[in-house]
Amino acid sequence: MRIAEMDWRAVENWLAHDDRCVLPLGSTEQHAGLSLSVDSILSERVATEAAEPLGVPVFPVLAYGITPLFTAYPGTITLSARTYLTILTEVLDGLYAQGFRRVLLCNGHGGNGPGAAAGLEFMARHPDARVRWHDWWNAPRTWSAVQATDPVASHASWMENFPWTRLANAPRPPEERKPMTDTARLRTLSPVAVRAQLGDGNFGGLYRRADDDMLAIWRVAVEETRGLLESGWG
Repeated sequence: MRIAEMDWRAVENWLAHDDRCVLPLGSTEQHAGLSLSVDSILSERVATEAAEPLGVPVFPVLAYGITPLFTAYPGTITLSARTYLTILTEVLDGLYAQGFRRVLLCNGHGGNGPGAAAGLEFMARHPDARVRWHDWWNAPRTWSAVQATDPVASHASWMENFPWTRLANAPRPPEERKPMTDTARLRTLSPVAVRAQLGDGNFGGLYRRADDDMLAIWRVAVEETRGLLESGWG
């Protein structure tokens, strides 16, 4: 039930008997040799696969997020936290006006965390609405699956390297495990200094693992996200 594959009558028919929907949240930023849209691709895909058997509508991903540290990498576009919260609030207002009362914000980018406040403030204004913030990759079962596979997992490393985030024309990634960067120091640096510290953009760890490993983690993520939708996050 992707909104991109529905017309207004299909949405009206859904709202006649259910008030759930999903809004995926992503980012457009460097991910080493992977797509600049990794976070958007993954959040929209996990939301779609989770929602499909239930028929819950999935809105198009909000593909821009809060990512100021990576702006020295060409192709990275950031929004200010103020702008991001305004956009998210106005989208939630629009969904509410249409009749949606239960909104799952399926987030794929850690930097978007301040957006969770928009959901809390929205619910304070609309006590009959429920907004659930879901960091899909960091949800309990999914993160446990990641850690069981390889505890050295980070931004732009193997844990984001799925068949659908790779680029056919990208150079082959290194085989060796990259030492973890000092993330605490990273957050004190300018974008230019961040690029100097990170190099290719991977925070640390292997660049790629076997597809069987990745698909096993993906199945857990889809099932965990679907469980939230089934519960109604009430």
